[in-house]
Amino acid sequence: MLTLPNAIVAVLLPFATLFTNPTWQKAQLLLVGAILTPGQRTVAAALRVMGRSDQGDYARYHEVLNRAV
Repeated sequence: MLTLPNAIVAVLLPFATLFTNPTWQKAQLLLVGAILTPGQRTVAAALRVMGRSDQGDYARYHEVLNRAV
Protein backbone atom coordinates (compact mmCIF):
# COMPACT_ATOMS: atom_id res chain seq x y z
CA MET A 1 0.00 0.00 0.00
CA LEU A 2 1.19 3.49 -0.85
CA THR A 3 1.77 5.86 2.07
CA LEU A 4 1.93 9.56 1.26
CA PRO A 5 3.27 12.39 3.46
CA ASN A 6 0.67 14.24 5.54
CA ALA A 7 1.15 17.48 3.56
CA ILE A 8 0.20 15.74 0.31
CA VAL A 9 -2.67 13.83 1.92
CA ALA A 10 -4.13 17.12 3.20
CA VAL A 11 -4.22 18.51 -0.36
CA LEU A 12 -5.63 15.34 -1.92
CA LEU A 13 -8.16 14.39 0.75
CA PRO A 14 -11.05 16.49 -0.66
CA PHE A 15 -10.85 14.44 -3.87
CA ALA A 16 -11.05 11.07 -2.10
CA THR A 17 -14.83 11.23 -1.85
CA LEU A 18 -15.10 11.34 -5.65
CA PHE A 19 -13.69 7.81 -6.01
CA THR A 20 -14.39 4.36 -4.66
CA ASN A 21 -11.66 3.14 -2.32
CA PRO A 22 -9.99 0.80 -4.86
CA THR A 23 -10.00 3.54 -7.51
CA TRP A 24 -8.69 6.09 -5.02
CA GLN A 25 -5.71 3.83 -4.26
CA LYS A 26 -4.96 3.57 -7.99
CA ALA A 27 -5.34 7.33 -8.48
CA GLN A 28 -2.83 8.06 -5.73
CA LEU A 29 -0.32 5.64 -7.24
CA LEU A 30 -0.75 7.26 -10.66
CA LEU A 31 -0.29 10.73 -9.18
CA VAL A 32 2.96 9.84 -7.46
CA GLY A 33 4.11 7.98 -10.57
CA ALA A 34 3.37 11.03 -12.73
CA ILE A 35 5.42 13.23 -10.40
CA LEU A 36 8.36 10.83 -10.52
CA THR A 37 8.21 10.06 -14.25
CA PRO A 38 10.78 11.83 -16.40
CA GLY A 39 9.74 12.87 -19.90
CA GLN A 40 6.30 12.05 -21.24
CA ARG A 41 3.84 11.29 -18.47
CA THR A 42 1.66 8.41 -19.57
CA VAL A 43 -0.16 5.86 -17.46
CA ALA A 44 2.33 3.21 -18.60
CA ALA A 45 5.30 5.40 -17.69
CA ALA A 46 3.83 6.18 -14.26
CA LEU A 47 3.25 2.49 -13.58
CA ARG A 48 6.76 1.63 -14.75
CA VAL A 49 8.41 4.15 -12.43
CA MET A 50 6.30 2.83 -9.54
CA GLY A 51 7.49 -0.72 -10.14
CA ARG A 52 4.20 -2.02 -11.54
CA SER A 53 5.51 -2.85 -15.03
CA ASP A 54 5.44 -6.59 -14.39
CA GLN A 55 1.85 -6.61 -13.15
CA GLY A 56 -0.94 -7.70 -15.47
CA ASP A 57 -3.46 -5.09 -14.37
CA TYR A 58 -2.47 -2.12 -16.55
CA ALA A 59 -6.04 -1.79 -17.84
CA ARG A 60 -7.36 -1.21 -14.32
CA TYR A 61 -5.14 1.86 -14.01
CA HIS A 62 -6.09 3.21 -17.43
CA GLU A 63 -9.75 3.06 -16.37
CA VAL A 64 -9.04 5.59 -13.60
CA LEU A 65 -8.43 8.28 -16.21
CA ASN A 66 -11.18 7.50 -18.69
CA ARG A 67 -14.93 7.76 -18.45
CA ALA A 68 -15.62 4.02 -18.38
CA VAL A 69 -17.97 2.92 -15.64
